Amino acid sequence: MSKEQIIIFDTTLRDGEQSPGASMNTKEKIQIAMQLERLGVDVIEAGFAAASPGDFEAINKIAQVVKNSTVCSLARALERDITEAAKAIEPAAKKRIHTFIATSPIHMEYKLKMTPDQVIKKAVEAVSLAKNFVDDVEFSCEDAGRSDIGFLKDISDAVIEAGAKTINLPDTVGIRLPNEIGDMIAQMREHIGTRAIISVHNHNDLGLGVANSIEAIKHGARQIECTINGLGERAGNAALEEIVMALKVRKDVFSDVYTNINTKEIYPTSRMIASVTGIEPQPNKAIVGKNAFAHESGIHQDGVLKHKETYEIFSPEEIGLNKEDTLILGKHSGRAAFKDKLEKLGFSLNDEELQSAFERFKELADKKKDIYDDDLRALATSNITGIESAYELKALQLMDSTGGVPSAAVTIALPDGSEVTDAGIGDGTIDAVFKTIDRITDTHGVLMDYKVKSVSQGKNALASVTVQVAFNQDEPAVIGHGLSIDTMLASAKAYLGALNSYLSMRGLLKKRTPSSGCTI
Repeated sequence: MSKEQIIIFDTTLRDGEQSPGASMNTKEKIQIAMQLERLGVDVIEAGFAAASPGDFEAINKIAQVVKNSTVCSLARALERDITEAAKAIEPAAKKRIHTFIATSPIHMEYKLKMTPDQVIKKAVEAVSLAKNFVDDVEFSCEDAGRSDIGFLKDISDAVIEAGAKTINLPDTVGIRLPNEIGDMIAQMREHIGTRAIISVHNHNDLGLGVANSIEAIKHGARQIECTINGLGERAGNAALEEIVMALKVRKDVFSDVYTNINTKEIYPTSRMIASVTGIEPQPNKAIVGKNAFAHESGIHQDGVLKHKETYEIFSPEEIGLNKEDTLILGKHSGRAAFKDKLEKLGFSLNDEELQSAFERFKELADKKKDIYDDDLRALATSNITGIESAYELKALQLMDSTGGVPSAAVTIALPDGSEVTDAGIGDGTIDAVFKTIDRITDTHGVLMDYKVKSVSQGKNALASVTVQVAFNQDEPAVIGHGLSIDTMLASAKAYLGALNSYLSMRGLLKKRTPSSGCTI
């Protein structure tokens, strides 16, 4: 019996980026896209070209470097959206435009204020226009989970006739149960037949995103839209790694389908996404959580020692997690070995980025005995920000004696290359640092969120700090990342990183090549 392919459509760079705090710049998106290609993703939804110049640029540059995966841009059923999408993906070897319009009664009445006939007309116009630019057009019925099945059939007939090759039926609000999704897909599969591929895009509001995707496959869906680590707005999307491994582990049930995913790239991809976004999977997250292969119970430990399959349904090595290969390199390691290791971890740095990362690696190796893969991921990630510093931290000194007032002395290099040192007090050490930075840079940032985590293990582990700062009450907060063995130093770097990102997005950044100063 011939097997059918399950097309894996990854939307980490589009829907996943809509997770609060998960915004990525162009360089970071390129690195992720290249890793998704190594993973074997069939379609990479690289963004929403009409959303912003930044999204357009990222999609366009991804289209230039990705060769094996299809590069896709989302577009509303609007002429401007579709033409922008076409321009953005134009360099791609394989390209797709993904256009959509809402089809549920509640969306048509209250959001679109359109009749069903008007919606069908708009959908046909969008697909027809997209077809002028690319052969591969996908059409999504937004909120299909709450749409009338008769209307889904009617609009699908119309857009297929106009040239759509894939019909996506999203459970946009994550409200459907597996049996309901299965019934919808079965009816649509019977109606559409071989005229188009049926796809699903399941949100996880009730924790059913993966279950609904698996049920859709059982009833005829042949494309699954998902994200790495289940990233996405609200409760996220169906997690790619869980769907793929469910199909692989349960071959007895899914013997008639396959994916092109190289499962040994799952863990490296998960770690890259976590490093770039600063959003870690929960410890007990299926497949990629740090406790996914942890056995604390004595009974479980005894069973695993005797035979792994007593409590492990697949090995860590199958997803690229080789526990015996996590301790690597040292202070005597050379640049070539360092570069080779980063490439194995999925990072492709240019010469300048590589040299910067290597110098910081050497500094780190002098300060801690054991360096882990996650340390290197953090170092590599911190060198692909794509933002040159307007303000650069040169020195930090803290004073917080028992019973005294927390204070900080900070030295910052300004855009013109000069250096300024100032000191200030605060309600706490972090507050003192941030207030002093504000005074030196003549800004006022409001800290919205602050996260600190250990990158790897040991008392000298790198601290990774992520801050979310609002510099203007009328604009969204921006994210900054900082990395150092010293948590306070990492915090200061993260705050300045957020400021530099804000200035860059506003077109106010006077670029200056960073010099040596406070690093690890």
